[in-house]
Amino acid sequence: MLEKVSPKTQAPPVVLAVPPPIDGLASSAASWEAPQSWAVEKDGEDPAEPPDYSSSEDSVAIGHHAPKKHRSHRTSTRPKPPLKAAKPCITNKPFKVRIYRANNTYHVASIGLSVTVADLAPVLNTKLLLESERETHRLYLKERGRERILAQTERPADIVRRRLEQAGYDLADGLDLLGAEDITFLMKFVYKTQLLGPAEEDLSFDTFEHIDLTGRSLRAIPVVLHTRADTITTLNLSRNPMLEIPLDFIQSCVTLRELRLSNMAMKRVPQSVRHCITLYRLDLSCNRIVELNEAGLDQIPKLATLNVQNNRMEKLPWYFPRLRMLRHLNISNNKFRTLPPVVCEMASLVDLDISFNMISELPDEIGQLKLLDRLIIVGNQVQKFPDECRGLVSLRDLDCRRNNILDLSVVCMLPKLEILRADHNTIYALDLSLGPSLKTLDASHNDITQITLVPGPVGTCSPYALTSLDISYAKLSSLDEFALGQLSSLEILKLDHNSFRYIPESLGELSQLRRLSCSDNALDALPSSIGRLQRLETLDAHNNSLVELPISLWNCASLCHINVTSNQLGIWHDPPTSTVNPADSPPTSTRSILIHPERKTSATGSIGSQSGRTIPPLAHSLERLYLGENNLTDDVLHPLTILKELRVLNMSFNEIQEIPPSFFRNLIKLEEVYLSGNKLTSIPTEDLHRLTRLSVLFLNGNKLQTLPHELGKIQSLAVLDAGSNVLKYNINNWQFDWNWNFNPNLKYLNLSGNKRLEIKPDATGHKMQSTKDQHGRKVLADFSSLNQLRVLGLMDVTTTFLPNIPDDNEERRVRTSLSEVNNMAYGIADHLSGSDYLNMLDLVQPHFRDNKEEAVFAMFGRAQPSTGSNRLSKYLHDKFLSVFTQQLDTLDKSKKEGVSDALRRSFLRLNKYLHDELYNSTGVNRKMSQASASSTGAASILDQAPVRSGASGIVMYIAGKTMYVANAGNALAVISKQGAAELVSKKHDPFDRAETARIRAAEGWVSPKGFVNDEIDISRSFGFYHLLPVVNARPDIYMRDLSELDEFVIIGNRGLWDYVSYQTAVDIARSERADPMIAAQKLRDFAISYGAKGSTMIMVISIADLFNPGRARPSTVPSLGDYEPPSSKYKRTKQTVLDPGLNWLDEEPPPPIGHVALVFTDIRNSTHLWEANAGMQTAMRIHHTLMRRQLRFFGGYEVKTEGDAFMCSFPTALSALLWCLRIQVQLLHEAWPLEILECHDGKPVYDANGTLIARGLSVRMGVHCGTPVCEIDPVTKRMDYFGPMVNRSARICGNAAGGEIMCSAEILREINASIFETGPFTEYSEFQPPSIIDAIRRMGVVVIPKGEYKLKGLELPEALSLVYPKELAGRVDLEEFESEPSASASRVQFSIEQTRQLGLLCLRLEALSSSRIFRPSPQRKASASKESSDGQIEDGQQLSNIMYGDASLLLPPIHQKLSDAELMTILDSLSIRIENALVALSQIFRPQSQSITSTLRGVDERTLQEILSMLQGRSSL
Repeated sequence: MLEKVSPKTQAPPVVLAVPPPIDGLASSAASWEAPQSWAVEKDGEDPAEPPDYSSSEDSVAIGHHAPKKHRSHRTSTRPKPPLKAAKPCITNKPFKVRIYRANNTYHVASIGLSVTVADLAPVLNTKLLLESERETHRLYLKERGRERILAQTERPADIVRRRLEQAGYDLADGLDLLGAEDITFLMKFVYKTQLLGPAEEDLSFDTFEHIDLTGRSLRAIPVVLHTRADTITTLNLSRNPMLEIPLDFIQSCVTLRELRLSNMAMKRVPQSVRHCITLYRLDLSCNRIVELNEAGLDQIPKLATLNVQNNRMEKLPWYFPRLRMLRHLNISNNKFRTLPPVVCEMASLVDLDISFNMISELPDEIGQLKLLDRLIIVGNQVQKFPDECRGLVSLRDLDCRRNNILDLSVVCMLPKLEILRADHNTIYALDLSLGPSLKTLDASHNDITQITLVPGPVGTCSPYALTSLDISYAKLSSLDEFALGQLSSLEILKLDHNSFRYIPESLGELSQLRRLSCSDNALDALPSSIGRLQRLETLDAHNNSLVELPISLWNCASLCHINVTSNQLGIWHDPPTSTVNPADSPPTSTRSILIHPERKTSATGSIGSQSGRTIPPLAHSLERLYLGENNLTDDVLHPLTILKELRVLNMSFNEIQEIPPSFFRNLIKLEEVYLSGNKLTSIPTEDLHRLTRLSVLFLNGNKLQTLPHELGKIQSLAVLDAGSNVLKYNINNWQFDWNWNFNPNLKYLNLSGNKRLEIKPDATGHKMQSTKDQHGRKVLADFSSLNQLRVLGLMDVTTTFLPNIPDDNEERRVRTSLSEVNNMAYGIADHLSGSDYLNMLDLVQPHFRDNKEEAVFAMFGRAQPSTGSNRLSKYLHDKFLSVFTQQLDTLDKSKKEGVSDALRRSFLRLNKYLHDELYNSTGVNRKMSQASASSTGAASILDQAPVRSGASGIVMYIAGKTMYVANAGNALAVISKQGAAELVSKKHDPFDRAETARIRAAEGWVSPKGFVNDEIDISRSFGFYHLLPVVNARPDIYMRDLSELDEFVIIGNRGLWDYVSYQTAVDIARSERADPMIAAQKLRDFAISYGAKGSTMIMVISIADLFNPGRARPSTVPSLGDYEPPSSKYKRTKQTVLDPGLNWLDEEPPPPIGHVALVFTDIRNSTHLWEANAGMQTAMRIHHTLMRRQLRFFGGYEVKTEGDAFMCSFPTALSALLWCLRIQVQLLHEAWPLEILECHDGKPVYDANGTLIARGLSVRMGVHCGTPVCEIDPVTKRMDYFGPMVNRSARICGNAAGGEIMCSAEILREINASIFETGPFTEYSEFQPPSIIDAIRRMGVVVIPKGEYKLKGLELPEALSLVYPKELAGRVDLEEFESEPSASASRVQFSIEQTRQLGLLCLRLEALSSSRIFRPSPQRKASASKESSDGQIEDGQQLSNIMYGDASLLLPPIHQKLSDAELMTILDSLSIRIENALVALSQIFRPQSQSITSTLRGVDERTLQEILSMLQGRSSL
């Protein structure tokens, strides 16, 4: 029987017969060599020679301590990159390294970073082995799902240091000691015999055609495969420590078509691969290959697919063009800075992926790839497509996301291009020069401010083929009506997150449209032509300013989904008296049912009982209707009763007080109903029993005192939220009131916030016939019969019978605490979204460590939706506090260690403990690493799902008035500071360039869809141990000293943040900031309305209570008379505001009268910006929204606007000043259009210290206070102000430059009195709000006296002063901004090279106007024109026709140091010269024959009559 050995293994002496010579290999017995599969060492071969793979990342050292490496024994022609030297404190300190024996006992060695395996071997022989064992033992490393032998030159301690840093540990965490611990979750050293390996009998194969040996720790090809090599077609050897594939085995694989060698840490391609001449597909991805020069891949004639992504290549070998059959090439996630020139010579390429390199420019030669069908360049730094890209005539799919591309016009016109993805670029002007085949265009997340439709080539009359257009998340404010109407093939149109005020009526021309998404705009109406869209299926217009929906919407025969949440809808039109049934509409159900033409006063009535009018098509198609957060009242519910196909109805956050009794009569297909946040005191019960499909019912935030017992008849009910009502009823009175025991399928039950509700056993002893106790009575206060219950919310609910409350466990979350922690009110809301398991768990710990000033708020949950159990989240939830406490207690104050260190260590330590728990509970020996367990084919893992999954985590720790936030994953926290949202955590997105660099440095990679190793869409998380250290649990930590300006913190998982922006979430929660429980529920309901999928969890913590411990709480007295129902705060009567940015803010304050402060503002150079800058319209919307939002925060009143100028009034002088200061700071951080930021008036400006002091629009401000004349304007119905005080305020503003706040002497006196306390109090100082004074002091102000100014139209001069926020004090040292508009206010769209080319064009046209040809002077010493013997130039043209000249002498200087203004001047001069030359040319080439009119001029009338009659006679012939 053959013994299996690996290559490089010293074979025992065996007497072999000398085989006969083999043709092509040897001619005599003397030159015969054993086949490689025999593993016979050659003479002179060093068994200690380092392999062609290792753990040393030559140029990919993580962290700060990459020690200098020893020179390898092998020589290499490739120069090695310079290595960073380790810090002395690391190099001189020995590291503890745990080294295991084969039986899992271990020895801890203390070695330096420079100690090699060769140095360590004698020590290991002494410590670990018997004398007879030493010759056959080697040091192995198990990690990343593979096992390999360490080379003699590798340094184990350095490997440990590097892996720990990659996993997220710092030097301060004791890297030198961590190696002594059990770190098998990351890596494991084993000293064992090299003859050991997986037993041959462990390998079984059902078929020998497709062989998968991934992660089997193989060092040689199994013997059984040698005998069946001729039948193998696909062979996967990934994650094995195989050095070489024997040549004789490869030559025996005569039918091998696919070979996978990924994740093998190889530095070079095995030499035998080149001899596999039948190979079609070769996968060398995820290795450490630096070059392919010696791979000889050109010897594989049929190679069609080559994957070498995630290696370390910077160039490709010269022979690549010889791969004439290669069609698919993936070189993504390497180190290419330019596209290798050889790629452009590979004419057979069909699929090319160069994603996530460092390529900044595509070569002109790329146009030679005539057969290229798919090109992916995601995540590079490409700025433009060269004109030669027009040669890509076969390109069908182009993915250029996340680059710096400015223009798509070159590639849009490619003849076969069908799909173009260009989101997350820097496109500002989108020219839709659509090619004949383009179907999908994604240009979202660009700063697009203008979009134009460029006509196609002359003679093409066919309609545009575009079926999907995505221009969401841009800065567009209008759509061209004609251009929109031309896109007649559109099926999907996404316009979300722009600034559209209207959509053109030409929308009705898009007869093929199936989905229209226009959410988060400023739409006040939808076009009436929308009723013509008979194929429209989805309409999403949430978060706009719609006042009504067009009545024609009833005619949309295919519309099944409408979402108009967060608008201003006050009516829902009755169906039209006659409906349109277009001939091209798709077939629908019968429309023979009639309804009565007159509306019944009761707003009820069933479809079956009504007659006289045909039911409109919408009633037969609409299935999901979202009307949340509008102004709907009871009177508009009647038309909804005919929507009999409804499955989902969301009417939350409206003004509904009573639902008609028979409202649900015809809506029997309803599955989800959301009625949160209204003013309901009851729900109709007549037809509840008919809702047999109803599974979700939200009633939270109303005025319900009881729940009807009819709810118990809905057996399908799985989710019921009745929180934050005023429930107070006897739960045991089951004959009349609802009890949960009658809905056994409940999975989610929330009664939190009902502070009058009591849950206690029945004292009367009512008997029932089922589920009785020992006395024969049903315990209705018990929850034990709810076997499927996953979430039970009883916060603030009185429970007097504790045994009835179920326990928390892995499958159930029970909340019974009060909604207050350390005097801070907090609220929580969550949603299962159809899952049978908990995906998220919350953790709230008041009085942490028995300290009344410490509290912990945390959230743990799966990073991705899952249908499995929640073991990970539960373990993190249960263990975090103990781990965190331990880390806090062990901080070394002498080393200045703080809470941030404790949080980081807690996350990392908890991740390690979680690994041990999972592998212990699943049967895997805790001494085994995950990598080794998988590599040995451990069948003992019972459930791989928890092991290969993960969970995000976020922790907020409050100590006194200091807040720490740590997070890993996509659970985030946002704080509200005076209404402004500030992110205090980080989303770990693989697309983030910093995270991408970290992932690549840890030998991971990012796929084009943004997944780490093409598996998960987050870069940090608990769990995912098979991806460690690429995906680790190291948190980002934020520390913040809280102030009175901080209001609350929102903590949420991706179910919230993927659908609601940070600022929108703060605005929504701030509208209910008096009760965080309601705020959390409202955020949850909004996320659902906005389309949230999967599990959602939200916490709102009122940190403002830390500074106001005596904050009034809702009363807990039993009587309802003195209790303020939550719904009274939950919903206020909304003002109709057509700016969505103001939807959730406090109502506009009343106009101040008497002594007021007035502020006038104006935008510098706005007139010229409007004329010259295309981004001005969008910038104006941003400016207006910012001004109006801040007015709400500081009690300001908008008097009026004139163009871009604002006139505002404030009740106090310092409120006006703080508003001005805040505006100047916020202007720097707005999302201005690219055109604004690249023009002279809006470009970023930094002071001498590198602080940003100007960016975007520059606004001048003037502040003055006094007593004006106050009168209501009879037209606008708004307060207006008149008198000298108003005139003086306006003149003060006129004396300010851009970015300046000019104040009068009155304002300055108030500043000196209240802010600096250097002057006497004024008579109005006592009215200045202390919070405003404190806010100004925190911000800091700088006052610059400017002296007395003579104001226009005023007799007496005024002493004026400039006031700056402290962080913008650098503006004092800048030259005064230009007061007059300059030509540079528009963005210069020509580069220096383009300007030079324009100059040459100008010279050529000027030469042509004088009948000559201009040519630049030749770059040679000979004369400019050398005549031939016949007097002609060498090219055959006459000397007199050619003008040679030096362009640098004939044109103004054009160089890179030109400013925008100078470049604009040159462009203006060249345009004038070109225009003059064209006029001269038109005169030269004008036809010489005179017109008939000039010829007949002067002829008498009689002659003209004769000529006319002759012409008429000829025409009649």
